[in-house]
Amino acid sequence: MATIYDVAKVAGVSPKTVSRVLNRDAPVGKKTREAVEAAIAELGYVPSNAARMMRSNKSGLVGLITGAISQTNDTPEPTGLPDLFIVQGIQKVMAAKNKTLMIADTAGSGDNISHLLRTFQEHRAEGVIFVAEYHQEVDLPQLSGDLPIVLANCFDNKGTPSVLPDDRKGQRDLVLRLIKAGHNRIAFLRLPAHLSASELRFSGYCDALSKSGIDYDPQLTCTVFNDDDPKQIGQLKSTLRDWLKAEEPPTVICCGNDKMAMRVYGILRSMGVNIPEDVSIAGYDNYALIAETLFPALTTVELPYAKIGVRTAERLLDLIDAKSVDYPNPELIDGPVFWRSSVTDFFNSNVTMFQSNGRTPS
Repeated sequence: MATIYDVAKVAGVSPKTVSRVLNRDAPVGKKTREAVEAAIAELGYVPSNAARMMRSNKSGLVGLITGAISQTNDTPEPTGLPDLFIVQGIQKVMAAKNKTLMIADTAGSGDNISHLLRTFQEHRAEGVIFVAEYHQEVDLPQLSGDLPIVLANCFDNKGTPSVLPDDRKGQRDLVLRLIKAGHNRIAFLRLPAHLSASELRFSGYCDALSKSGIDYDPQLTCTVFNDDDPKQIGQLKSTLRDWLKAEEPPTVICCGNDKMAMRVYGILRSMGVNIPEDVSIAGYDNYALIAETLFPALTTVELPYAKIGVRTAERLLDLIDAKSVDYPNPELIDGPVFWRSSVTDFFNSNVTMFQSNGRTPS
């Protein structure tokens, strides 16, 4: 097996120069670096990470715990691609810093988290990121030793550094944009109350109404617990019918997420209601597979998963390097509103603002 001394001999340089090329910890001329890299390739030299770890006390390894790999669709919770987009954001930052990301999956069980954390400690990980599949509170097991941890898309009651989507601001920005487009009868279908995003998005909805001088009407809000349940679908259909038959019907319906908006599209069409001619629809998530393929394309707010991943990685690296930075905790990341054709802009169209003669749902 080739050694660093063999590489130095073939490249015509000192072992120290080879070490500088490998560790990138000191300037080396371009021709010298190319000679060393050519010698490494010729000899098939593999540096000893274990030895480098012992010298630097840095493994270059970062652990990541997620449920994205084993995640299934047999749960009513809003699971899906978020984990993977967050992981991609994390990987982008770690790769740029020459860190190796070790990804471990929970196999759908929180009981595995403690074992995974200990495993990362045993492999001398410099820090760990825990990624949740949706915005929620978590309770990670206590670890012995000093292992930096940052939470992505989740938070705890211990003050662990966390990076979260700004659900309140996202919903507020969307509703303010709807109001700017001439809508003042805005209905809101809430997510289940136990989800952190539900109360935050509802608060954002109320913020926007208050800021615009519009009174909150409790008759225009409804909580949807599980829109895959046939009984719930029936209740949702009844709510939509009541809203559209009201003396002052809503001109737009905000849905708790894009999946819910897709369900509402189907129900309204079964009732003979046209979108957006009879009523406009908005979602939340900017789940491209839904938002961009629905017809008409869905107005929605982006959950900035990739940005959450990037900021989580940056915060962990700062902890690893013991940088003293006064970050907010949790740190909130907001995403933009994507305005598409599912919402009528009354100030930029020929549609009248009050559709008293619109189609009556059957």
